[in-house]
Amino acid sequence: MKTVKRTIGIMALAATMVLTVSCKDGNKNESTAPMSSEMHQESMDDKKDMAMNDNQDAKAEAILKDYFNLKDALVGDDNGKAKELGNTLAQSLKSFDASNYSDNEKSELNDIIEDATEHAEHISESDIKHQREHFKILSKDVTDMVAITGTQVKLYEQYCPMYDGGTAWLSKEENVLNPYYGSSMLRCGKVQREIN
Repeated sequence: MKTVKRTIGIMALAATMVLTVSCKDGNKNESTAPMSSEMHQESMDDKKDMAMNDNQDAKAEAILKDYFNLKDALVGDDNGKAKELGNTLAQSLKSFDASNYSDNEKSELNDIIEDATEHAEHISESDIKHQREHFKILSKDVTDMVAITGTQVKLYEQYCPMYDGGTAWLSKEENVLNPYYGSSMLRCGKVQREIN
């Protein structure tokens, strides 16, 4: 019986070491590649167009602000705050108006916003495990949105090789704080590219 317990203990320790090492190995010899954002530029001659762009930029930046607040709640393992912030983000997404973009961009943005809104709403109603599942897809949606709208600040796309076969998210800070594992594996991940 002692041998069985010892064997199980050794196997558990080995599994923990493999998980820890595989997460840390992902950080070695990896450089960050800057990504140029695809931003839609309106005519700078028309002040009305500029005002509309500023308004759209503000709405896109508001979505990012709410996204980052939600990410921070998940990093902090705070289910209640994440529910509240999921609802806040859903409202910001609903107020986004893509009418100033080209027809192709407008179509893409409307699809992205619709999907992101659905996931933000699910986050506002779920336990933390399901919040993190929805946050994975929401992060892809927000990244796709930024590729079209651009952003005024430098963002870091971070990547965790351990969560669901490998998952990315956006952050304003280069320092990795993992929203998919929170306190259980807070530093698991790496910066895979800079945006803007």
